Amino acid sequence: MSLPDDLRSRFNVPVNPGTAIIALAGNPNTGKSTLFNALTGLKQHTGNWPGKTVLQARGSFHYAGKEYVLVDLPGTYSLLANSPEERVARDFLCFARPDATVVVVDATCLERNLNLVLQVLEITGRVIVCANMMDEARRKKIYIDLDALREELGVPVVATEARNGTGLTALKEMIHALVGGRISTSPRRLTYDPAIEAAVAGLEEKLPAAIREQISGRWVALRVLDQDRFIMERIRAFYHLPEWGCFS
Repeated sequence: MSLPDDLRSRFNVPVNPGTAIIALAGNPNTGKSTLFNALTGLKQHTGNWPGKTVLQARGSFHYAGKEYVLVDLPGTYSLLANSPEERVARDFLCFARPDATVVVVDATCLERNLNLVLQVLEITGRVIVCANMMDEARRKKIYIDLDALREELGVPVVATEARNGTGLTALKEMIHALVGGRISTSPRRLTYDPAIEAAVAGLEEKLPAAIREQISGRWVALRVLDQDRFIMERIRAFYHLPEWGCFS
């Protein structure tokens, strides 16, 4: 389904027909920028996000005859607060709808990073978790069962060491497979108390069709329960919706 009014163009991310957009997300200090540089090399562009003082970095790489535009989202610990960096990352995931999202996690402190992974999975299932700094984890005698992590999260997990290039080909292959539809995901969804789940289901049914066709209705319903008026206004603005009574 095509995006209304070409939403991607609002993020200053020009792409050619057939080019895939890949979002790169992660906490600060996970080696995300190092990974971005390793994947894109000299094919990079920097500027500001539209209307923001937050830096935008994007680059491209080719794999198996296809071009991928990689958008480096601002490092953030959460998508639920309202700092400029968090708003940029959240808006891009929600409204630009990248063809895949790579969430970079630090293998030496995985538990701190999984909060963001779960939040991204509530927005989109087209996710690859990149367990970076595996060399540092080994040095600290930390072992990560990647197969168990894949099973728990329901999405691909790729191990990398961005500083020395280890795992980059495997990551590109996984991106290529996910974008090309050769693999599917079953992302883990957080389950809340029965009363909350019932309220979420009821709210989903009341959401305008224009929203449910383009964005996770469950995620929007959860934000309504949070009374997150900022994201509601962003949804209305992006989809040109009239006032609607989810807060009534």
